[in-house]
Order: sequence, then C-alpha cells, then structure tokens
Amino acid sequence: MAKAFGAHVTVNSTSEGKRKEATEKLGADSFLVSRDPEQLKGALGSMDGIIDTVSADHPMVHFLGLLKADGKLFLVGLPNKPMEVPAFPLVMAKHNITADVEVIPVDYVNTAMERLIKSDVRYSTTGWDVLCSVNTLSRSP
Repeated sequence: MAKAFGAHVTVNSTSEGKRKEATEKLGADSFLVSRDPEQLKGALGSMDGIIDTVSADHPMVHFLGLLKADGKLFLVGLPNKPMEVPAFPLVMAKHNITADVEVIPVDYVNTAMERLIKSDVRYSTTGWDVLCSVNTLSRSP
C-alpha cells in the first residue's frame, strides 16, 4: 500500500529467500536481511517509518536503529508476550548523543574496579555493569 502512495519501500526479512518475491511480486524498492550486520549498518537511520508485522518475539533494537530520529514504528503483529523496547537509544538518537564505551574482557574486571575506585578513567563512568558482572560471576551455584 505504501508503494501505491509513492513511498520508497524496503522489505526487512530474516531470509534472503524472500528477496525475489518482495522486489518483483510486491514491488519493494529494496530488501534488507535483518540478520546481516553489514546490511543493517548500511541502513542505520535511513527509514522514516517501519510497519512491523512480525508476531514472534524479535529484537526491537535492530529496527529502532534503522529509523531516523523522528521515525515511526508501527507494531501490527501480535506478540505472545510484551516486547522490550530500550528507551535509552531512542532518547539518545533523538538528541544526537553518542557514547564512548570501553569494553573489557572478564579477566580485566578486578583491574577495572580498581580503576573506578581510583578515578583512573578518562571520562565519567559507572561501575554498575561491572559490579553486576562481578556479583553474578562470584556467586556459587
């Protein structure tokens, strides 16, 4: 229907096998395999709106990243449980705020905690995720 109104239509699918039908039969302008990180990266922030018809549980964060800052996501599928929609990326994208994240391996957790205690970090930081990891890893079964 969107194509009939002159919109540029991209079909998102987990299966490359649907490309031919989407572009030839349904008339989509482009096709995106949502399990392909390179295709997702290339489409970041490019969509004004997404009509999500999937009723199965699926990661919303992939779709949210495809939307422009004021883009709209329409959920018309009927999932069997409430969907988790991360609010932080929505707010940050709207205001063009990005983060500089230091990802550390598990064997560096103790050193990272020492750095936090000493304020030996480049910018503001939080130890919450590190603390949760330490607490989770140190629990006995």
